[in-house]
Amino acid sequence: MTNKRKIINDPVFGFITIPTDFIYDLLQHPYLNRLSRIKQLGLTHYVYPGTQHNRLQHSLGAMFLMTEAVKTLQGKGVEITDEEAEAVYAAILLHDIGHGPFSHALEGFFFDQTSHEELGIHIIERLNRTFGGRLDLTLDILRDRYPKHYLHDLVSGQLDMDRLDYLRRDSFFSGVSEGNIGSARIIKMLNIKDGKLVVDAKGIYSIENFLMSRRLMYWQVYLHKTTHAADVMLQKTLYRARHDAAGDGTSCCSAPLAFFMPAARPEVNDEALDAFLQLDDSDIWVAMKAWCRSDDKILSLLADGIVNRHIFRVQVSNRPIADQAVEDCLSQLQNALNISREDCNYLYSLQARANHLYNDNGTAIDILFSDGTVKNIAEASDMFNINLLARKNTKYYFCHYRLDK
Repeated sequence: MTNKRKIINDPVFGFITIPTDFIYDLLQHPYLNRLSRIKQLGLTHYVYPGTQHNRLQHSLGAMFLMTEAVKTLQGKGVEITDEEAEAVYAAILLHDIGHGPFSHALEGFFFDQTSHEELGIHIIERLNRTFGGRLDLTLDILRDRYPKHYLHDLVSGQLDMDRLDYLRRDSFFSGVSEGNIGSARIIKMLNIKDGKLVVDAKGIYSIENFLMSRRLMYWQVYLHKTTHAADVMLQKTLYRARHDAAGDGTSCCSAPLAFFMPAARPEVNDEALDAFLQLDDSDIWVAMKAWCRSDDKILSLLADGIVNRHIFRVQVSNRPIADQAVEDCLSQLQNALNISREDCNYLYSLQARANHLYNDNGTAIDILFSDGTVKNIAEASDMFNINLLARKNTKYYFCHYRLDK
């Protein structure tokens, strides 16, 4: 008999033990192993060279934190059965299985109006059929249809194991120390009150640090101006290749990528899902290296920029970019490159990106005091006020092709 309780040496959390035989079987499946070929942070390595970690590493880390959370809650008298525990381990392990190449950067390119969470449900339903219904409870937890709603909150909520892992992991690999949250202490402070996930009052300072760390990581890493510009350039490259699908756009693609080049698929059927599950970052890199030599001038400029790090110039402002500034830039590009205004559309981008310090969207962070009372973090904290917590911070990004290299 194969020993399925393997021990994995993780650079962030140390030794991770696979909790059950079924979780081991999931880890062996090709659908999950595909995540090892998809970078967690897309093109962020153009800014932070150490961010080479992948989605599978993140999923394993989140699973480890989930095992710790379940132990903590059980130790405080919360009834979580072995079946429920295994189901929530599977839920967090599979929570990112719907991601495509370069994670968030290309979401929307392969399927029209279908998020990676929705794709993940389709994939998990297929896995459930393969494993004879073993993922029924996992699907209920992911859809928040199980009576113990705190199990869903542990997978997808304000203090879920997904966030607790990616902040620690992305901080570790990027070297941005502000994201190094006290995940172990936060988990030790978790509790259940009236069927809801809460945090013991002793953990309030760890929660305040978590909120600040999350905000800093978003502006310093996830929404860094160069990372944003690289993501935009990658998107423009793929859409230009789709525009040139009759030429070099498709001829250089792998079969799974070529399947999606004519247009984003309007529905998730078996044929489209088969193609999607064969895609990873390498399909895009191989195509982009070939597109560098494309006869399509715009496609070759974009692909060469990604491959050889000639990233769009980016201007970030707290106010919308003036129309005249955009028009002057486009005229300059059009004249210098001798291209049409339509072609210029592939060489620039205007986007607004927003971030909340804390967004109470129905899954508030609640603090449990020793007298049994519960208060929202916005009320309980003596560090933040509600206006600061709820305020949306928006920045405006103007990216465009740079004529000077």
